[in-house]
Amino acid sequence: MFEAQNPVIVQSDKSVLLEVDSPFYAEARDMLARFAELEKSPEYIHTYRISPLSLWNAAAAGLNANAILAGLEQYAKYPIPANVRAEIVEAIGRYGRVKLIQRDHHLLMTSTDALLLVELQRRKELKPYILRGVDPHTLCMQAGMRGHIKQALVTIGYPAEDLAGYTQGDALAVQLRAQTVAGHSFVLRQYQSEAAAIYYAGGAERGGSGVIVLPCGAGKTMVGMAAMVMDASHTLILTPNAISVEQWIRELLDKTTLTADQVGEYTGQRKELRPVTIATYQTITYHKRGKDRGGSLRDEYPHFAIFESRNWGLIIYDEVHLLPAPVFSITAELQARRRLGLTATLVREDGRESEVFSLIGPKKYDVPWKVLERQGWIATAECVEVRILLDPELRMEYALADARHKYRIAATSPAKYRVLEQLLHKHEEDQVLIIGMYLEQLGRLQERYGFALITGETPARERSQLYNRFRAGELRRLIISKVGNFAIDLPDANVMIQLSGTFGSRQEEAQRLGRILRPKQDGQLAYFYTLVSRDTQDQEFSANRQLFLTEQGYQYQILYDDEVALYEPRRLANNVEKGDG
Repeated sequence: MFEAQNPVIVQSDKSVLLEVDSPFYAEARDMLARFAELEKSPEYIHTYRISPLSLWNAAAAGLNANAILAGLEQYAKYPIPANVRAEIVEAIGRYGRVKLIQRDHHLLMTSTDALLLVELQRRKELKPYILRGVDPHTLCMQAGMRGHIKQALVTIGYPAEDLAGYTQGDALAVQLRAQTVAGHSFVLRQYQSEAAAIYYAGGAERGGSGVIVLPCGAGKTMVGMAAMVMDASHTLILTPNAISVEQWIRELLDKTTLTADQVGEYTGQRKELRPVTIATYQTITYHKRGKDRGGSLRDEYPHFAIFESRNWGLIIYDEVHLLPAPVFSITAELQARRRLGLTATLVREDGRESEVFSLIGPKKYDVPWKVLERQGWIATAECVEVRILLDPELRMEYALADARHKYRIAATSPAKYRVLEQLLHKHEEDQVLIIGMYLEQLGRLQERYGFALITGETPARERSQLYNRFRAGELRRLIISKVGNFAIDLPDANVMIQLSGTFGSRQEEAQRLGRILRPKQDGQLAYFYTLVSRDTQDQEFSANRQLFLTEQGYQYQILYDDEVALYEPRRLANNVEKGDG
């Protein structure tokens, strides 16, 4: 059972080491990803962490302790420490020991363990929400505090299984089309159908809250539309920006039976409330500066009225990993509405993953990126990090700078332009996105090359026109700021060159790669280049940014600036080297 060639070492502090060079690396990585979190991934040994939250998500997805331990034993080099075994069994066993149910219009908290309820009644986190005891196994709770109760239980360490059901929203007849408006055949992919079915499994009582995790470019919007068909009620969709609002509207009208008068846009430009309404996080979290914050959430955020403007049956949180803090607060009061989170990664840089778990719902479905790549649903990607020396005068400026300015100096190094030119030459016939976070850097790039530039200041109409020209092939180069991180649909883009990013943001790295993962014609590869200043914070942050993608099976080829001239991008067709048949 325990063999020297096995790649997994489980340690008593609940960290797990994974040896990259093992022949069983890929299988072990996919096994660990179901219940552990990747912490760091240098060249030879990757470190994972088994945490209560990672185990609760696994439990909610139907994984039991025996399956987890069997997976660890299959790939473990040494025996699993007894305390880790016990922790896994205990954490998995805690999920669902407390249940929330609805009976006679009362919210009840139940458990078969009467002594556990006695203990919970005494916890200060839960006390404010308890109305009275009903019997040794049942407590009557404040119905309007359902979300707050679930948050408290997660904090205490006994995450509730929420079986209290949902309010039925106003009915809305909607179906998926067999043909798009343009006449193309349309059918959900198998994993999209599975994701929607698992989200809704259990019907009125159990189905209707949770998060679907799929790679960028894998069609999360289609899963959302399938959920809308199952729910058949008025739906509110929350998205990161106005461009994603446009894309949702375009897809809904193209692939469902909804008509234009049934779909509304709620943004800074217009405020339409219709049976299906798509709003941006920015719009609904708007509040006037200097306003007295002593009132309710609805007083502080006037657009929160949208949550009560209709009898919504379903709320869809697109890119749920970006959910702003105020929306968490209002979502705690919306637990009677069905909730669907869509994301490529549950990683949040603010550490609020537990609030996604308790307020939106547990992870219901997750497909490794490399699985969909092998099946041809997303493009095969080559990831390359190019390490570039700072010019001598900039090295001195960097050395003397305080910590706050070091990263900007390194990230905006003009030496990156030399490598950029070489890469552009190697991809003359490709559709290239150049992305960065510093507007001054991007502005200099526009002046230097004359490429079109899109930033947050670019008017929505101009932005759409430039995207359309890029899709049509009129533009082969497009510079975008971090507004391009999310929800831009540019299926022919196959090269991204990243000049600078948001410090060590793992979610941003995943989203940026996702911009170029739409399947390509003739099995064409996608190329993701990150240009970093060598031996600086830029390189350190880049290593952290790559963590999530490394967990998904991507490997970064490392080049130095003097090696780029000899570098030749691989060319694939249908995942087979061209010329090999």
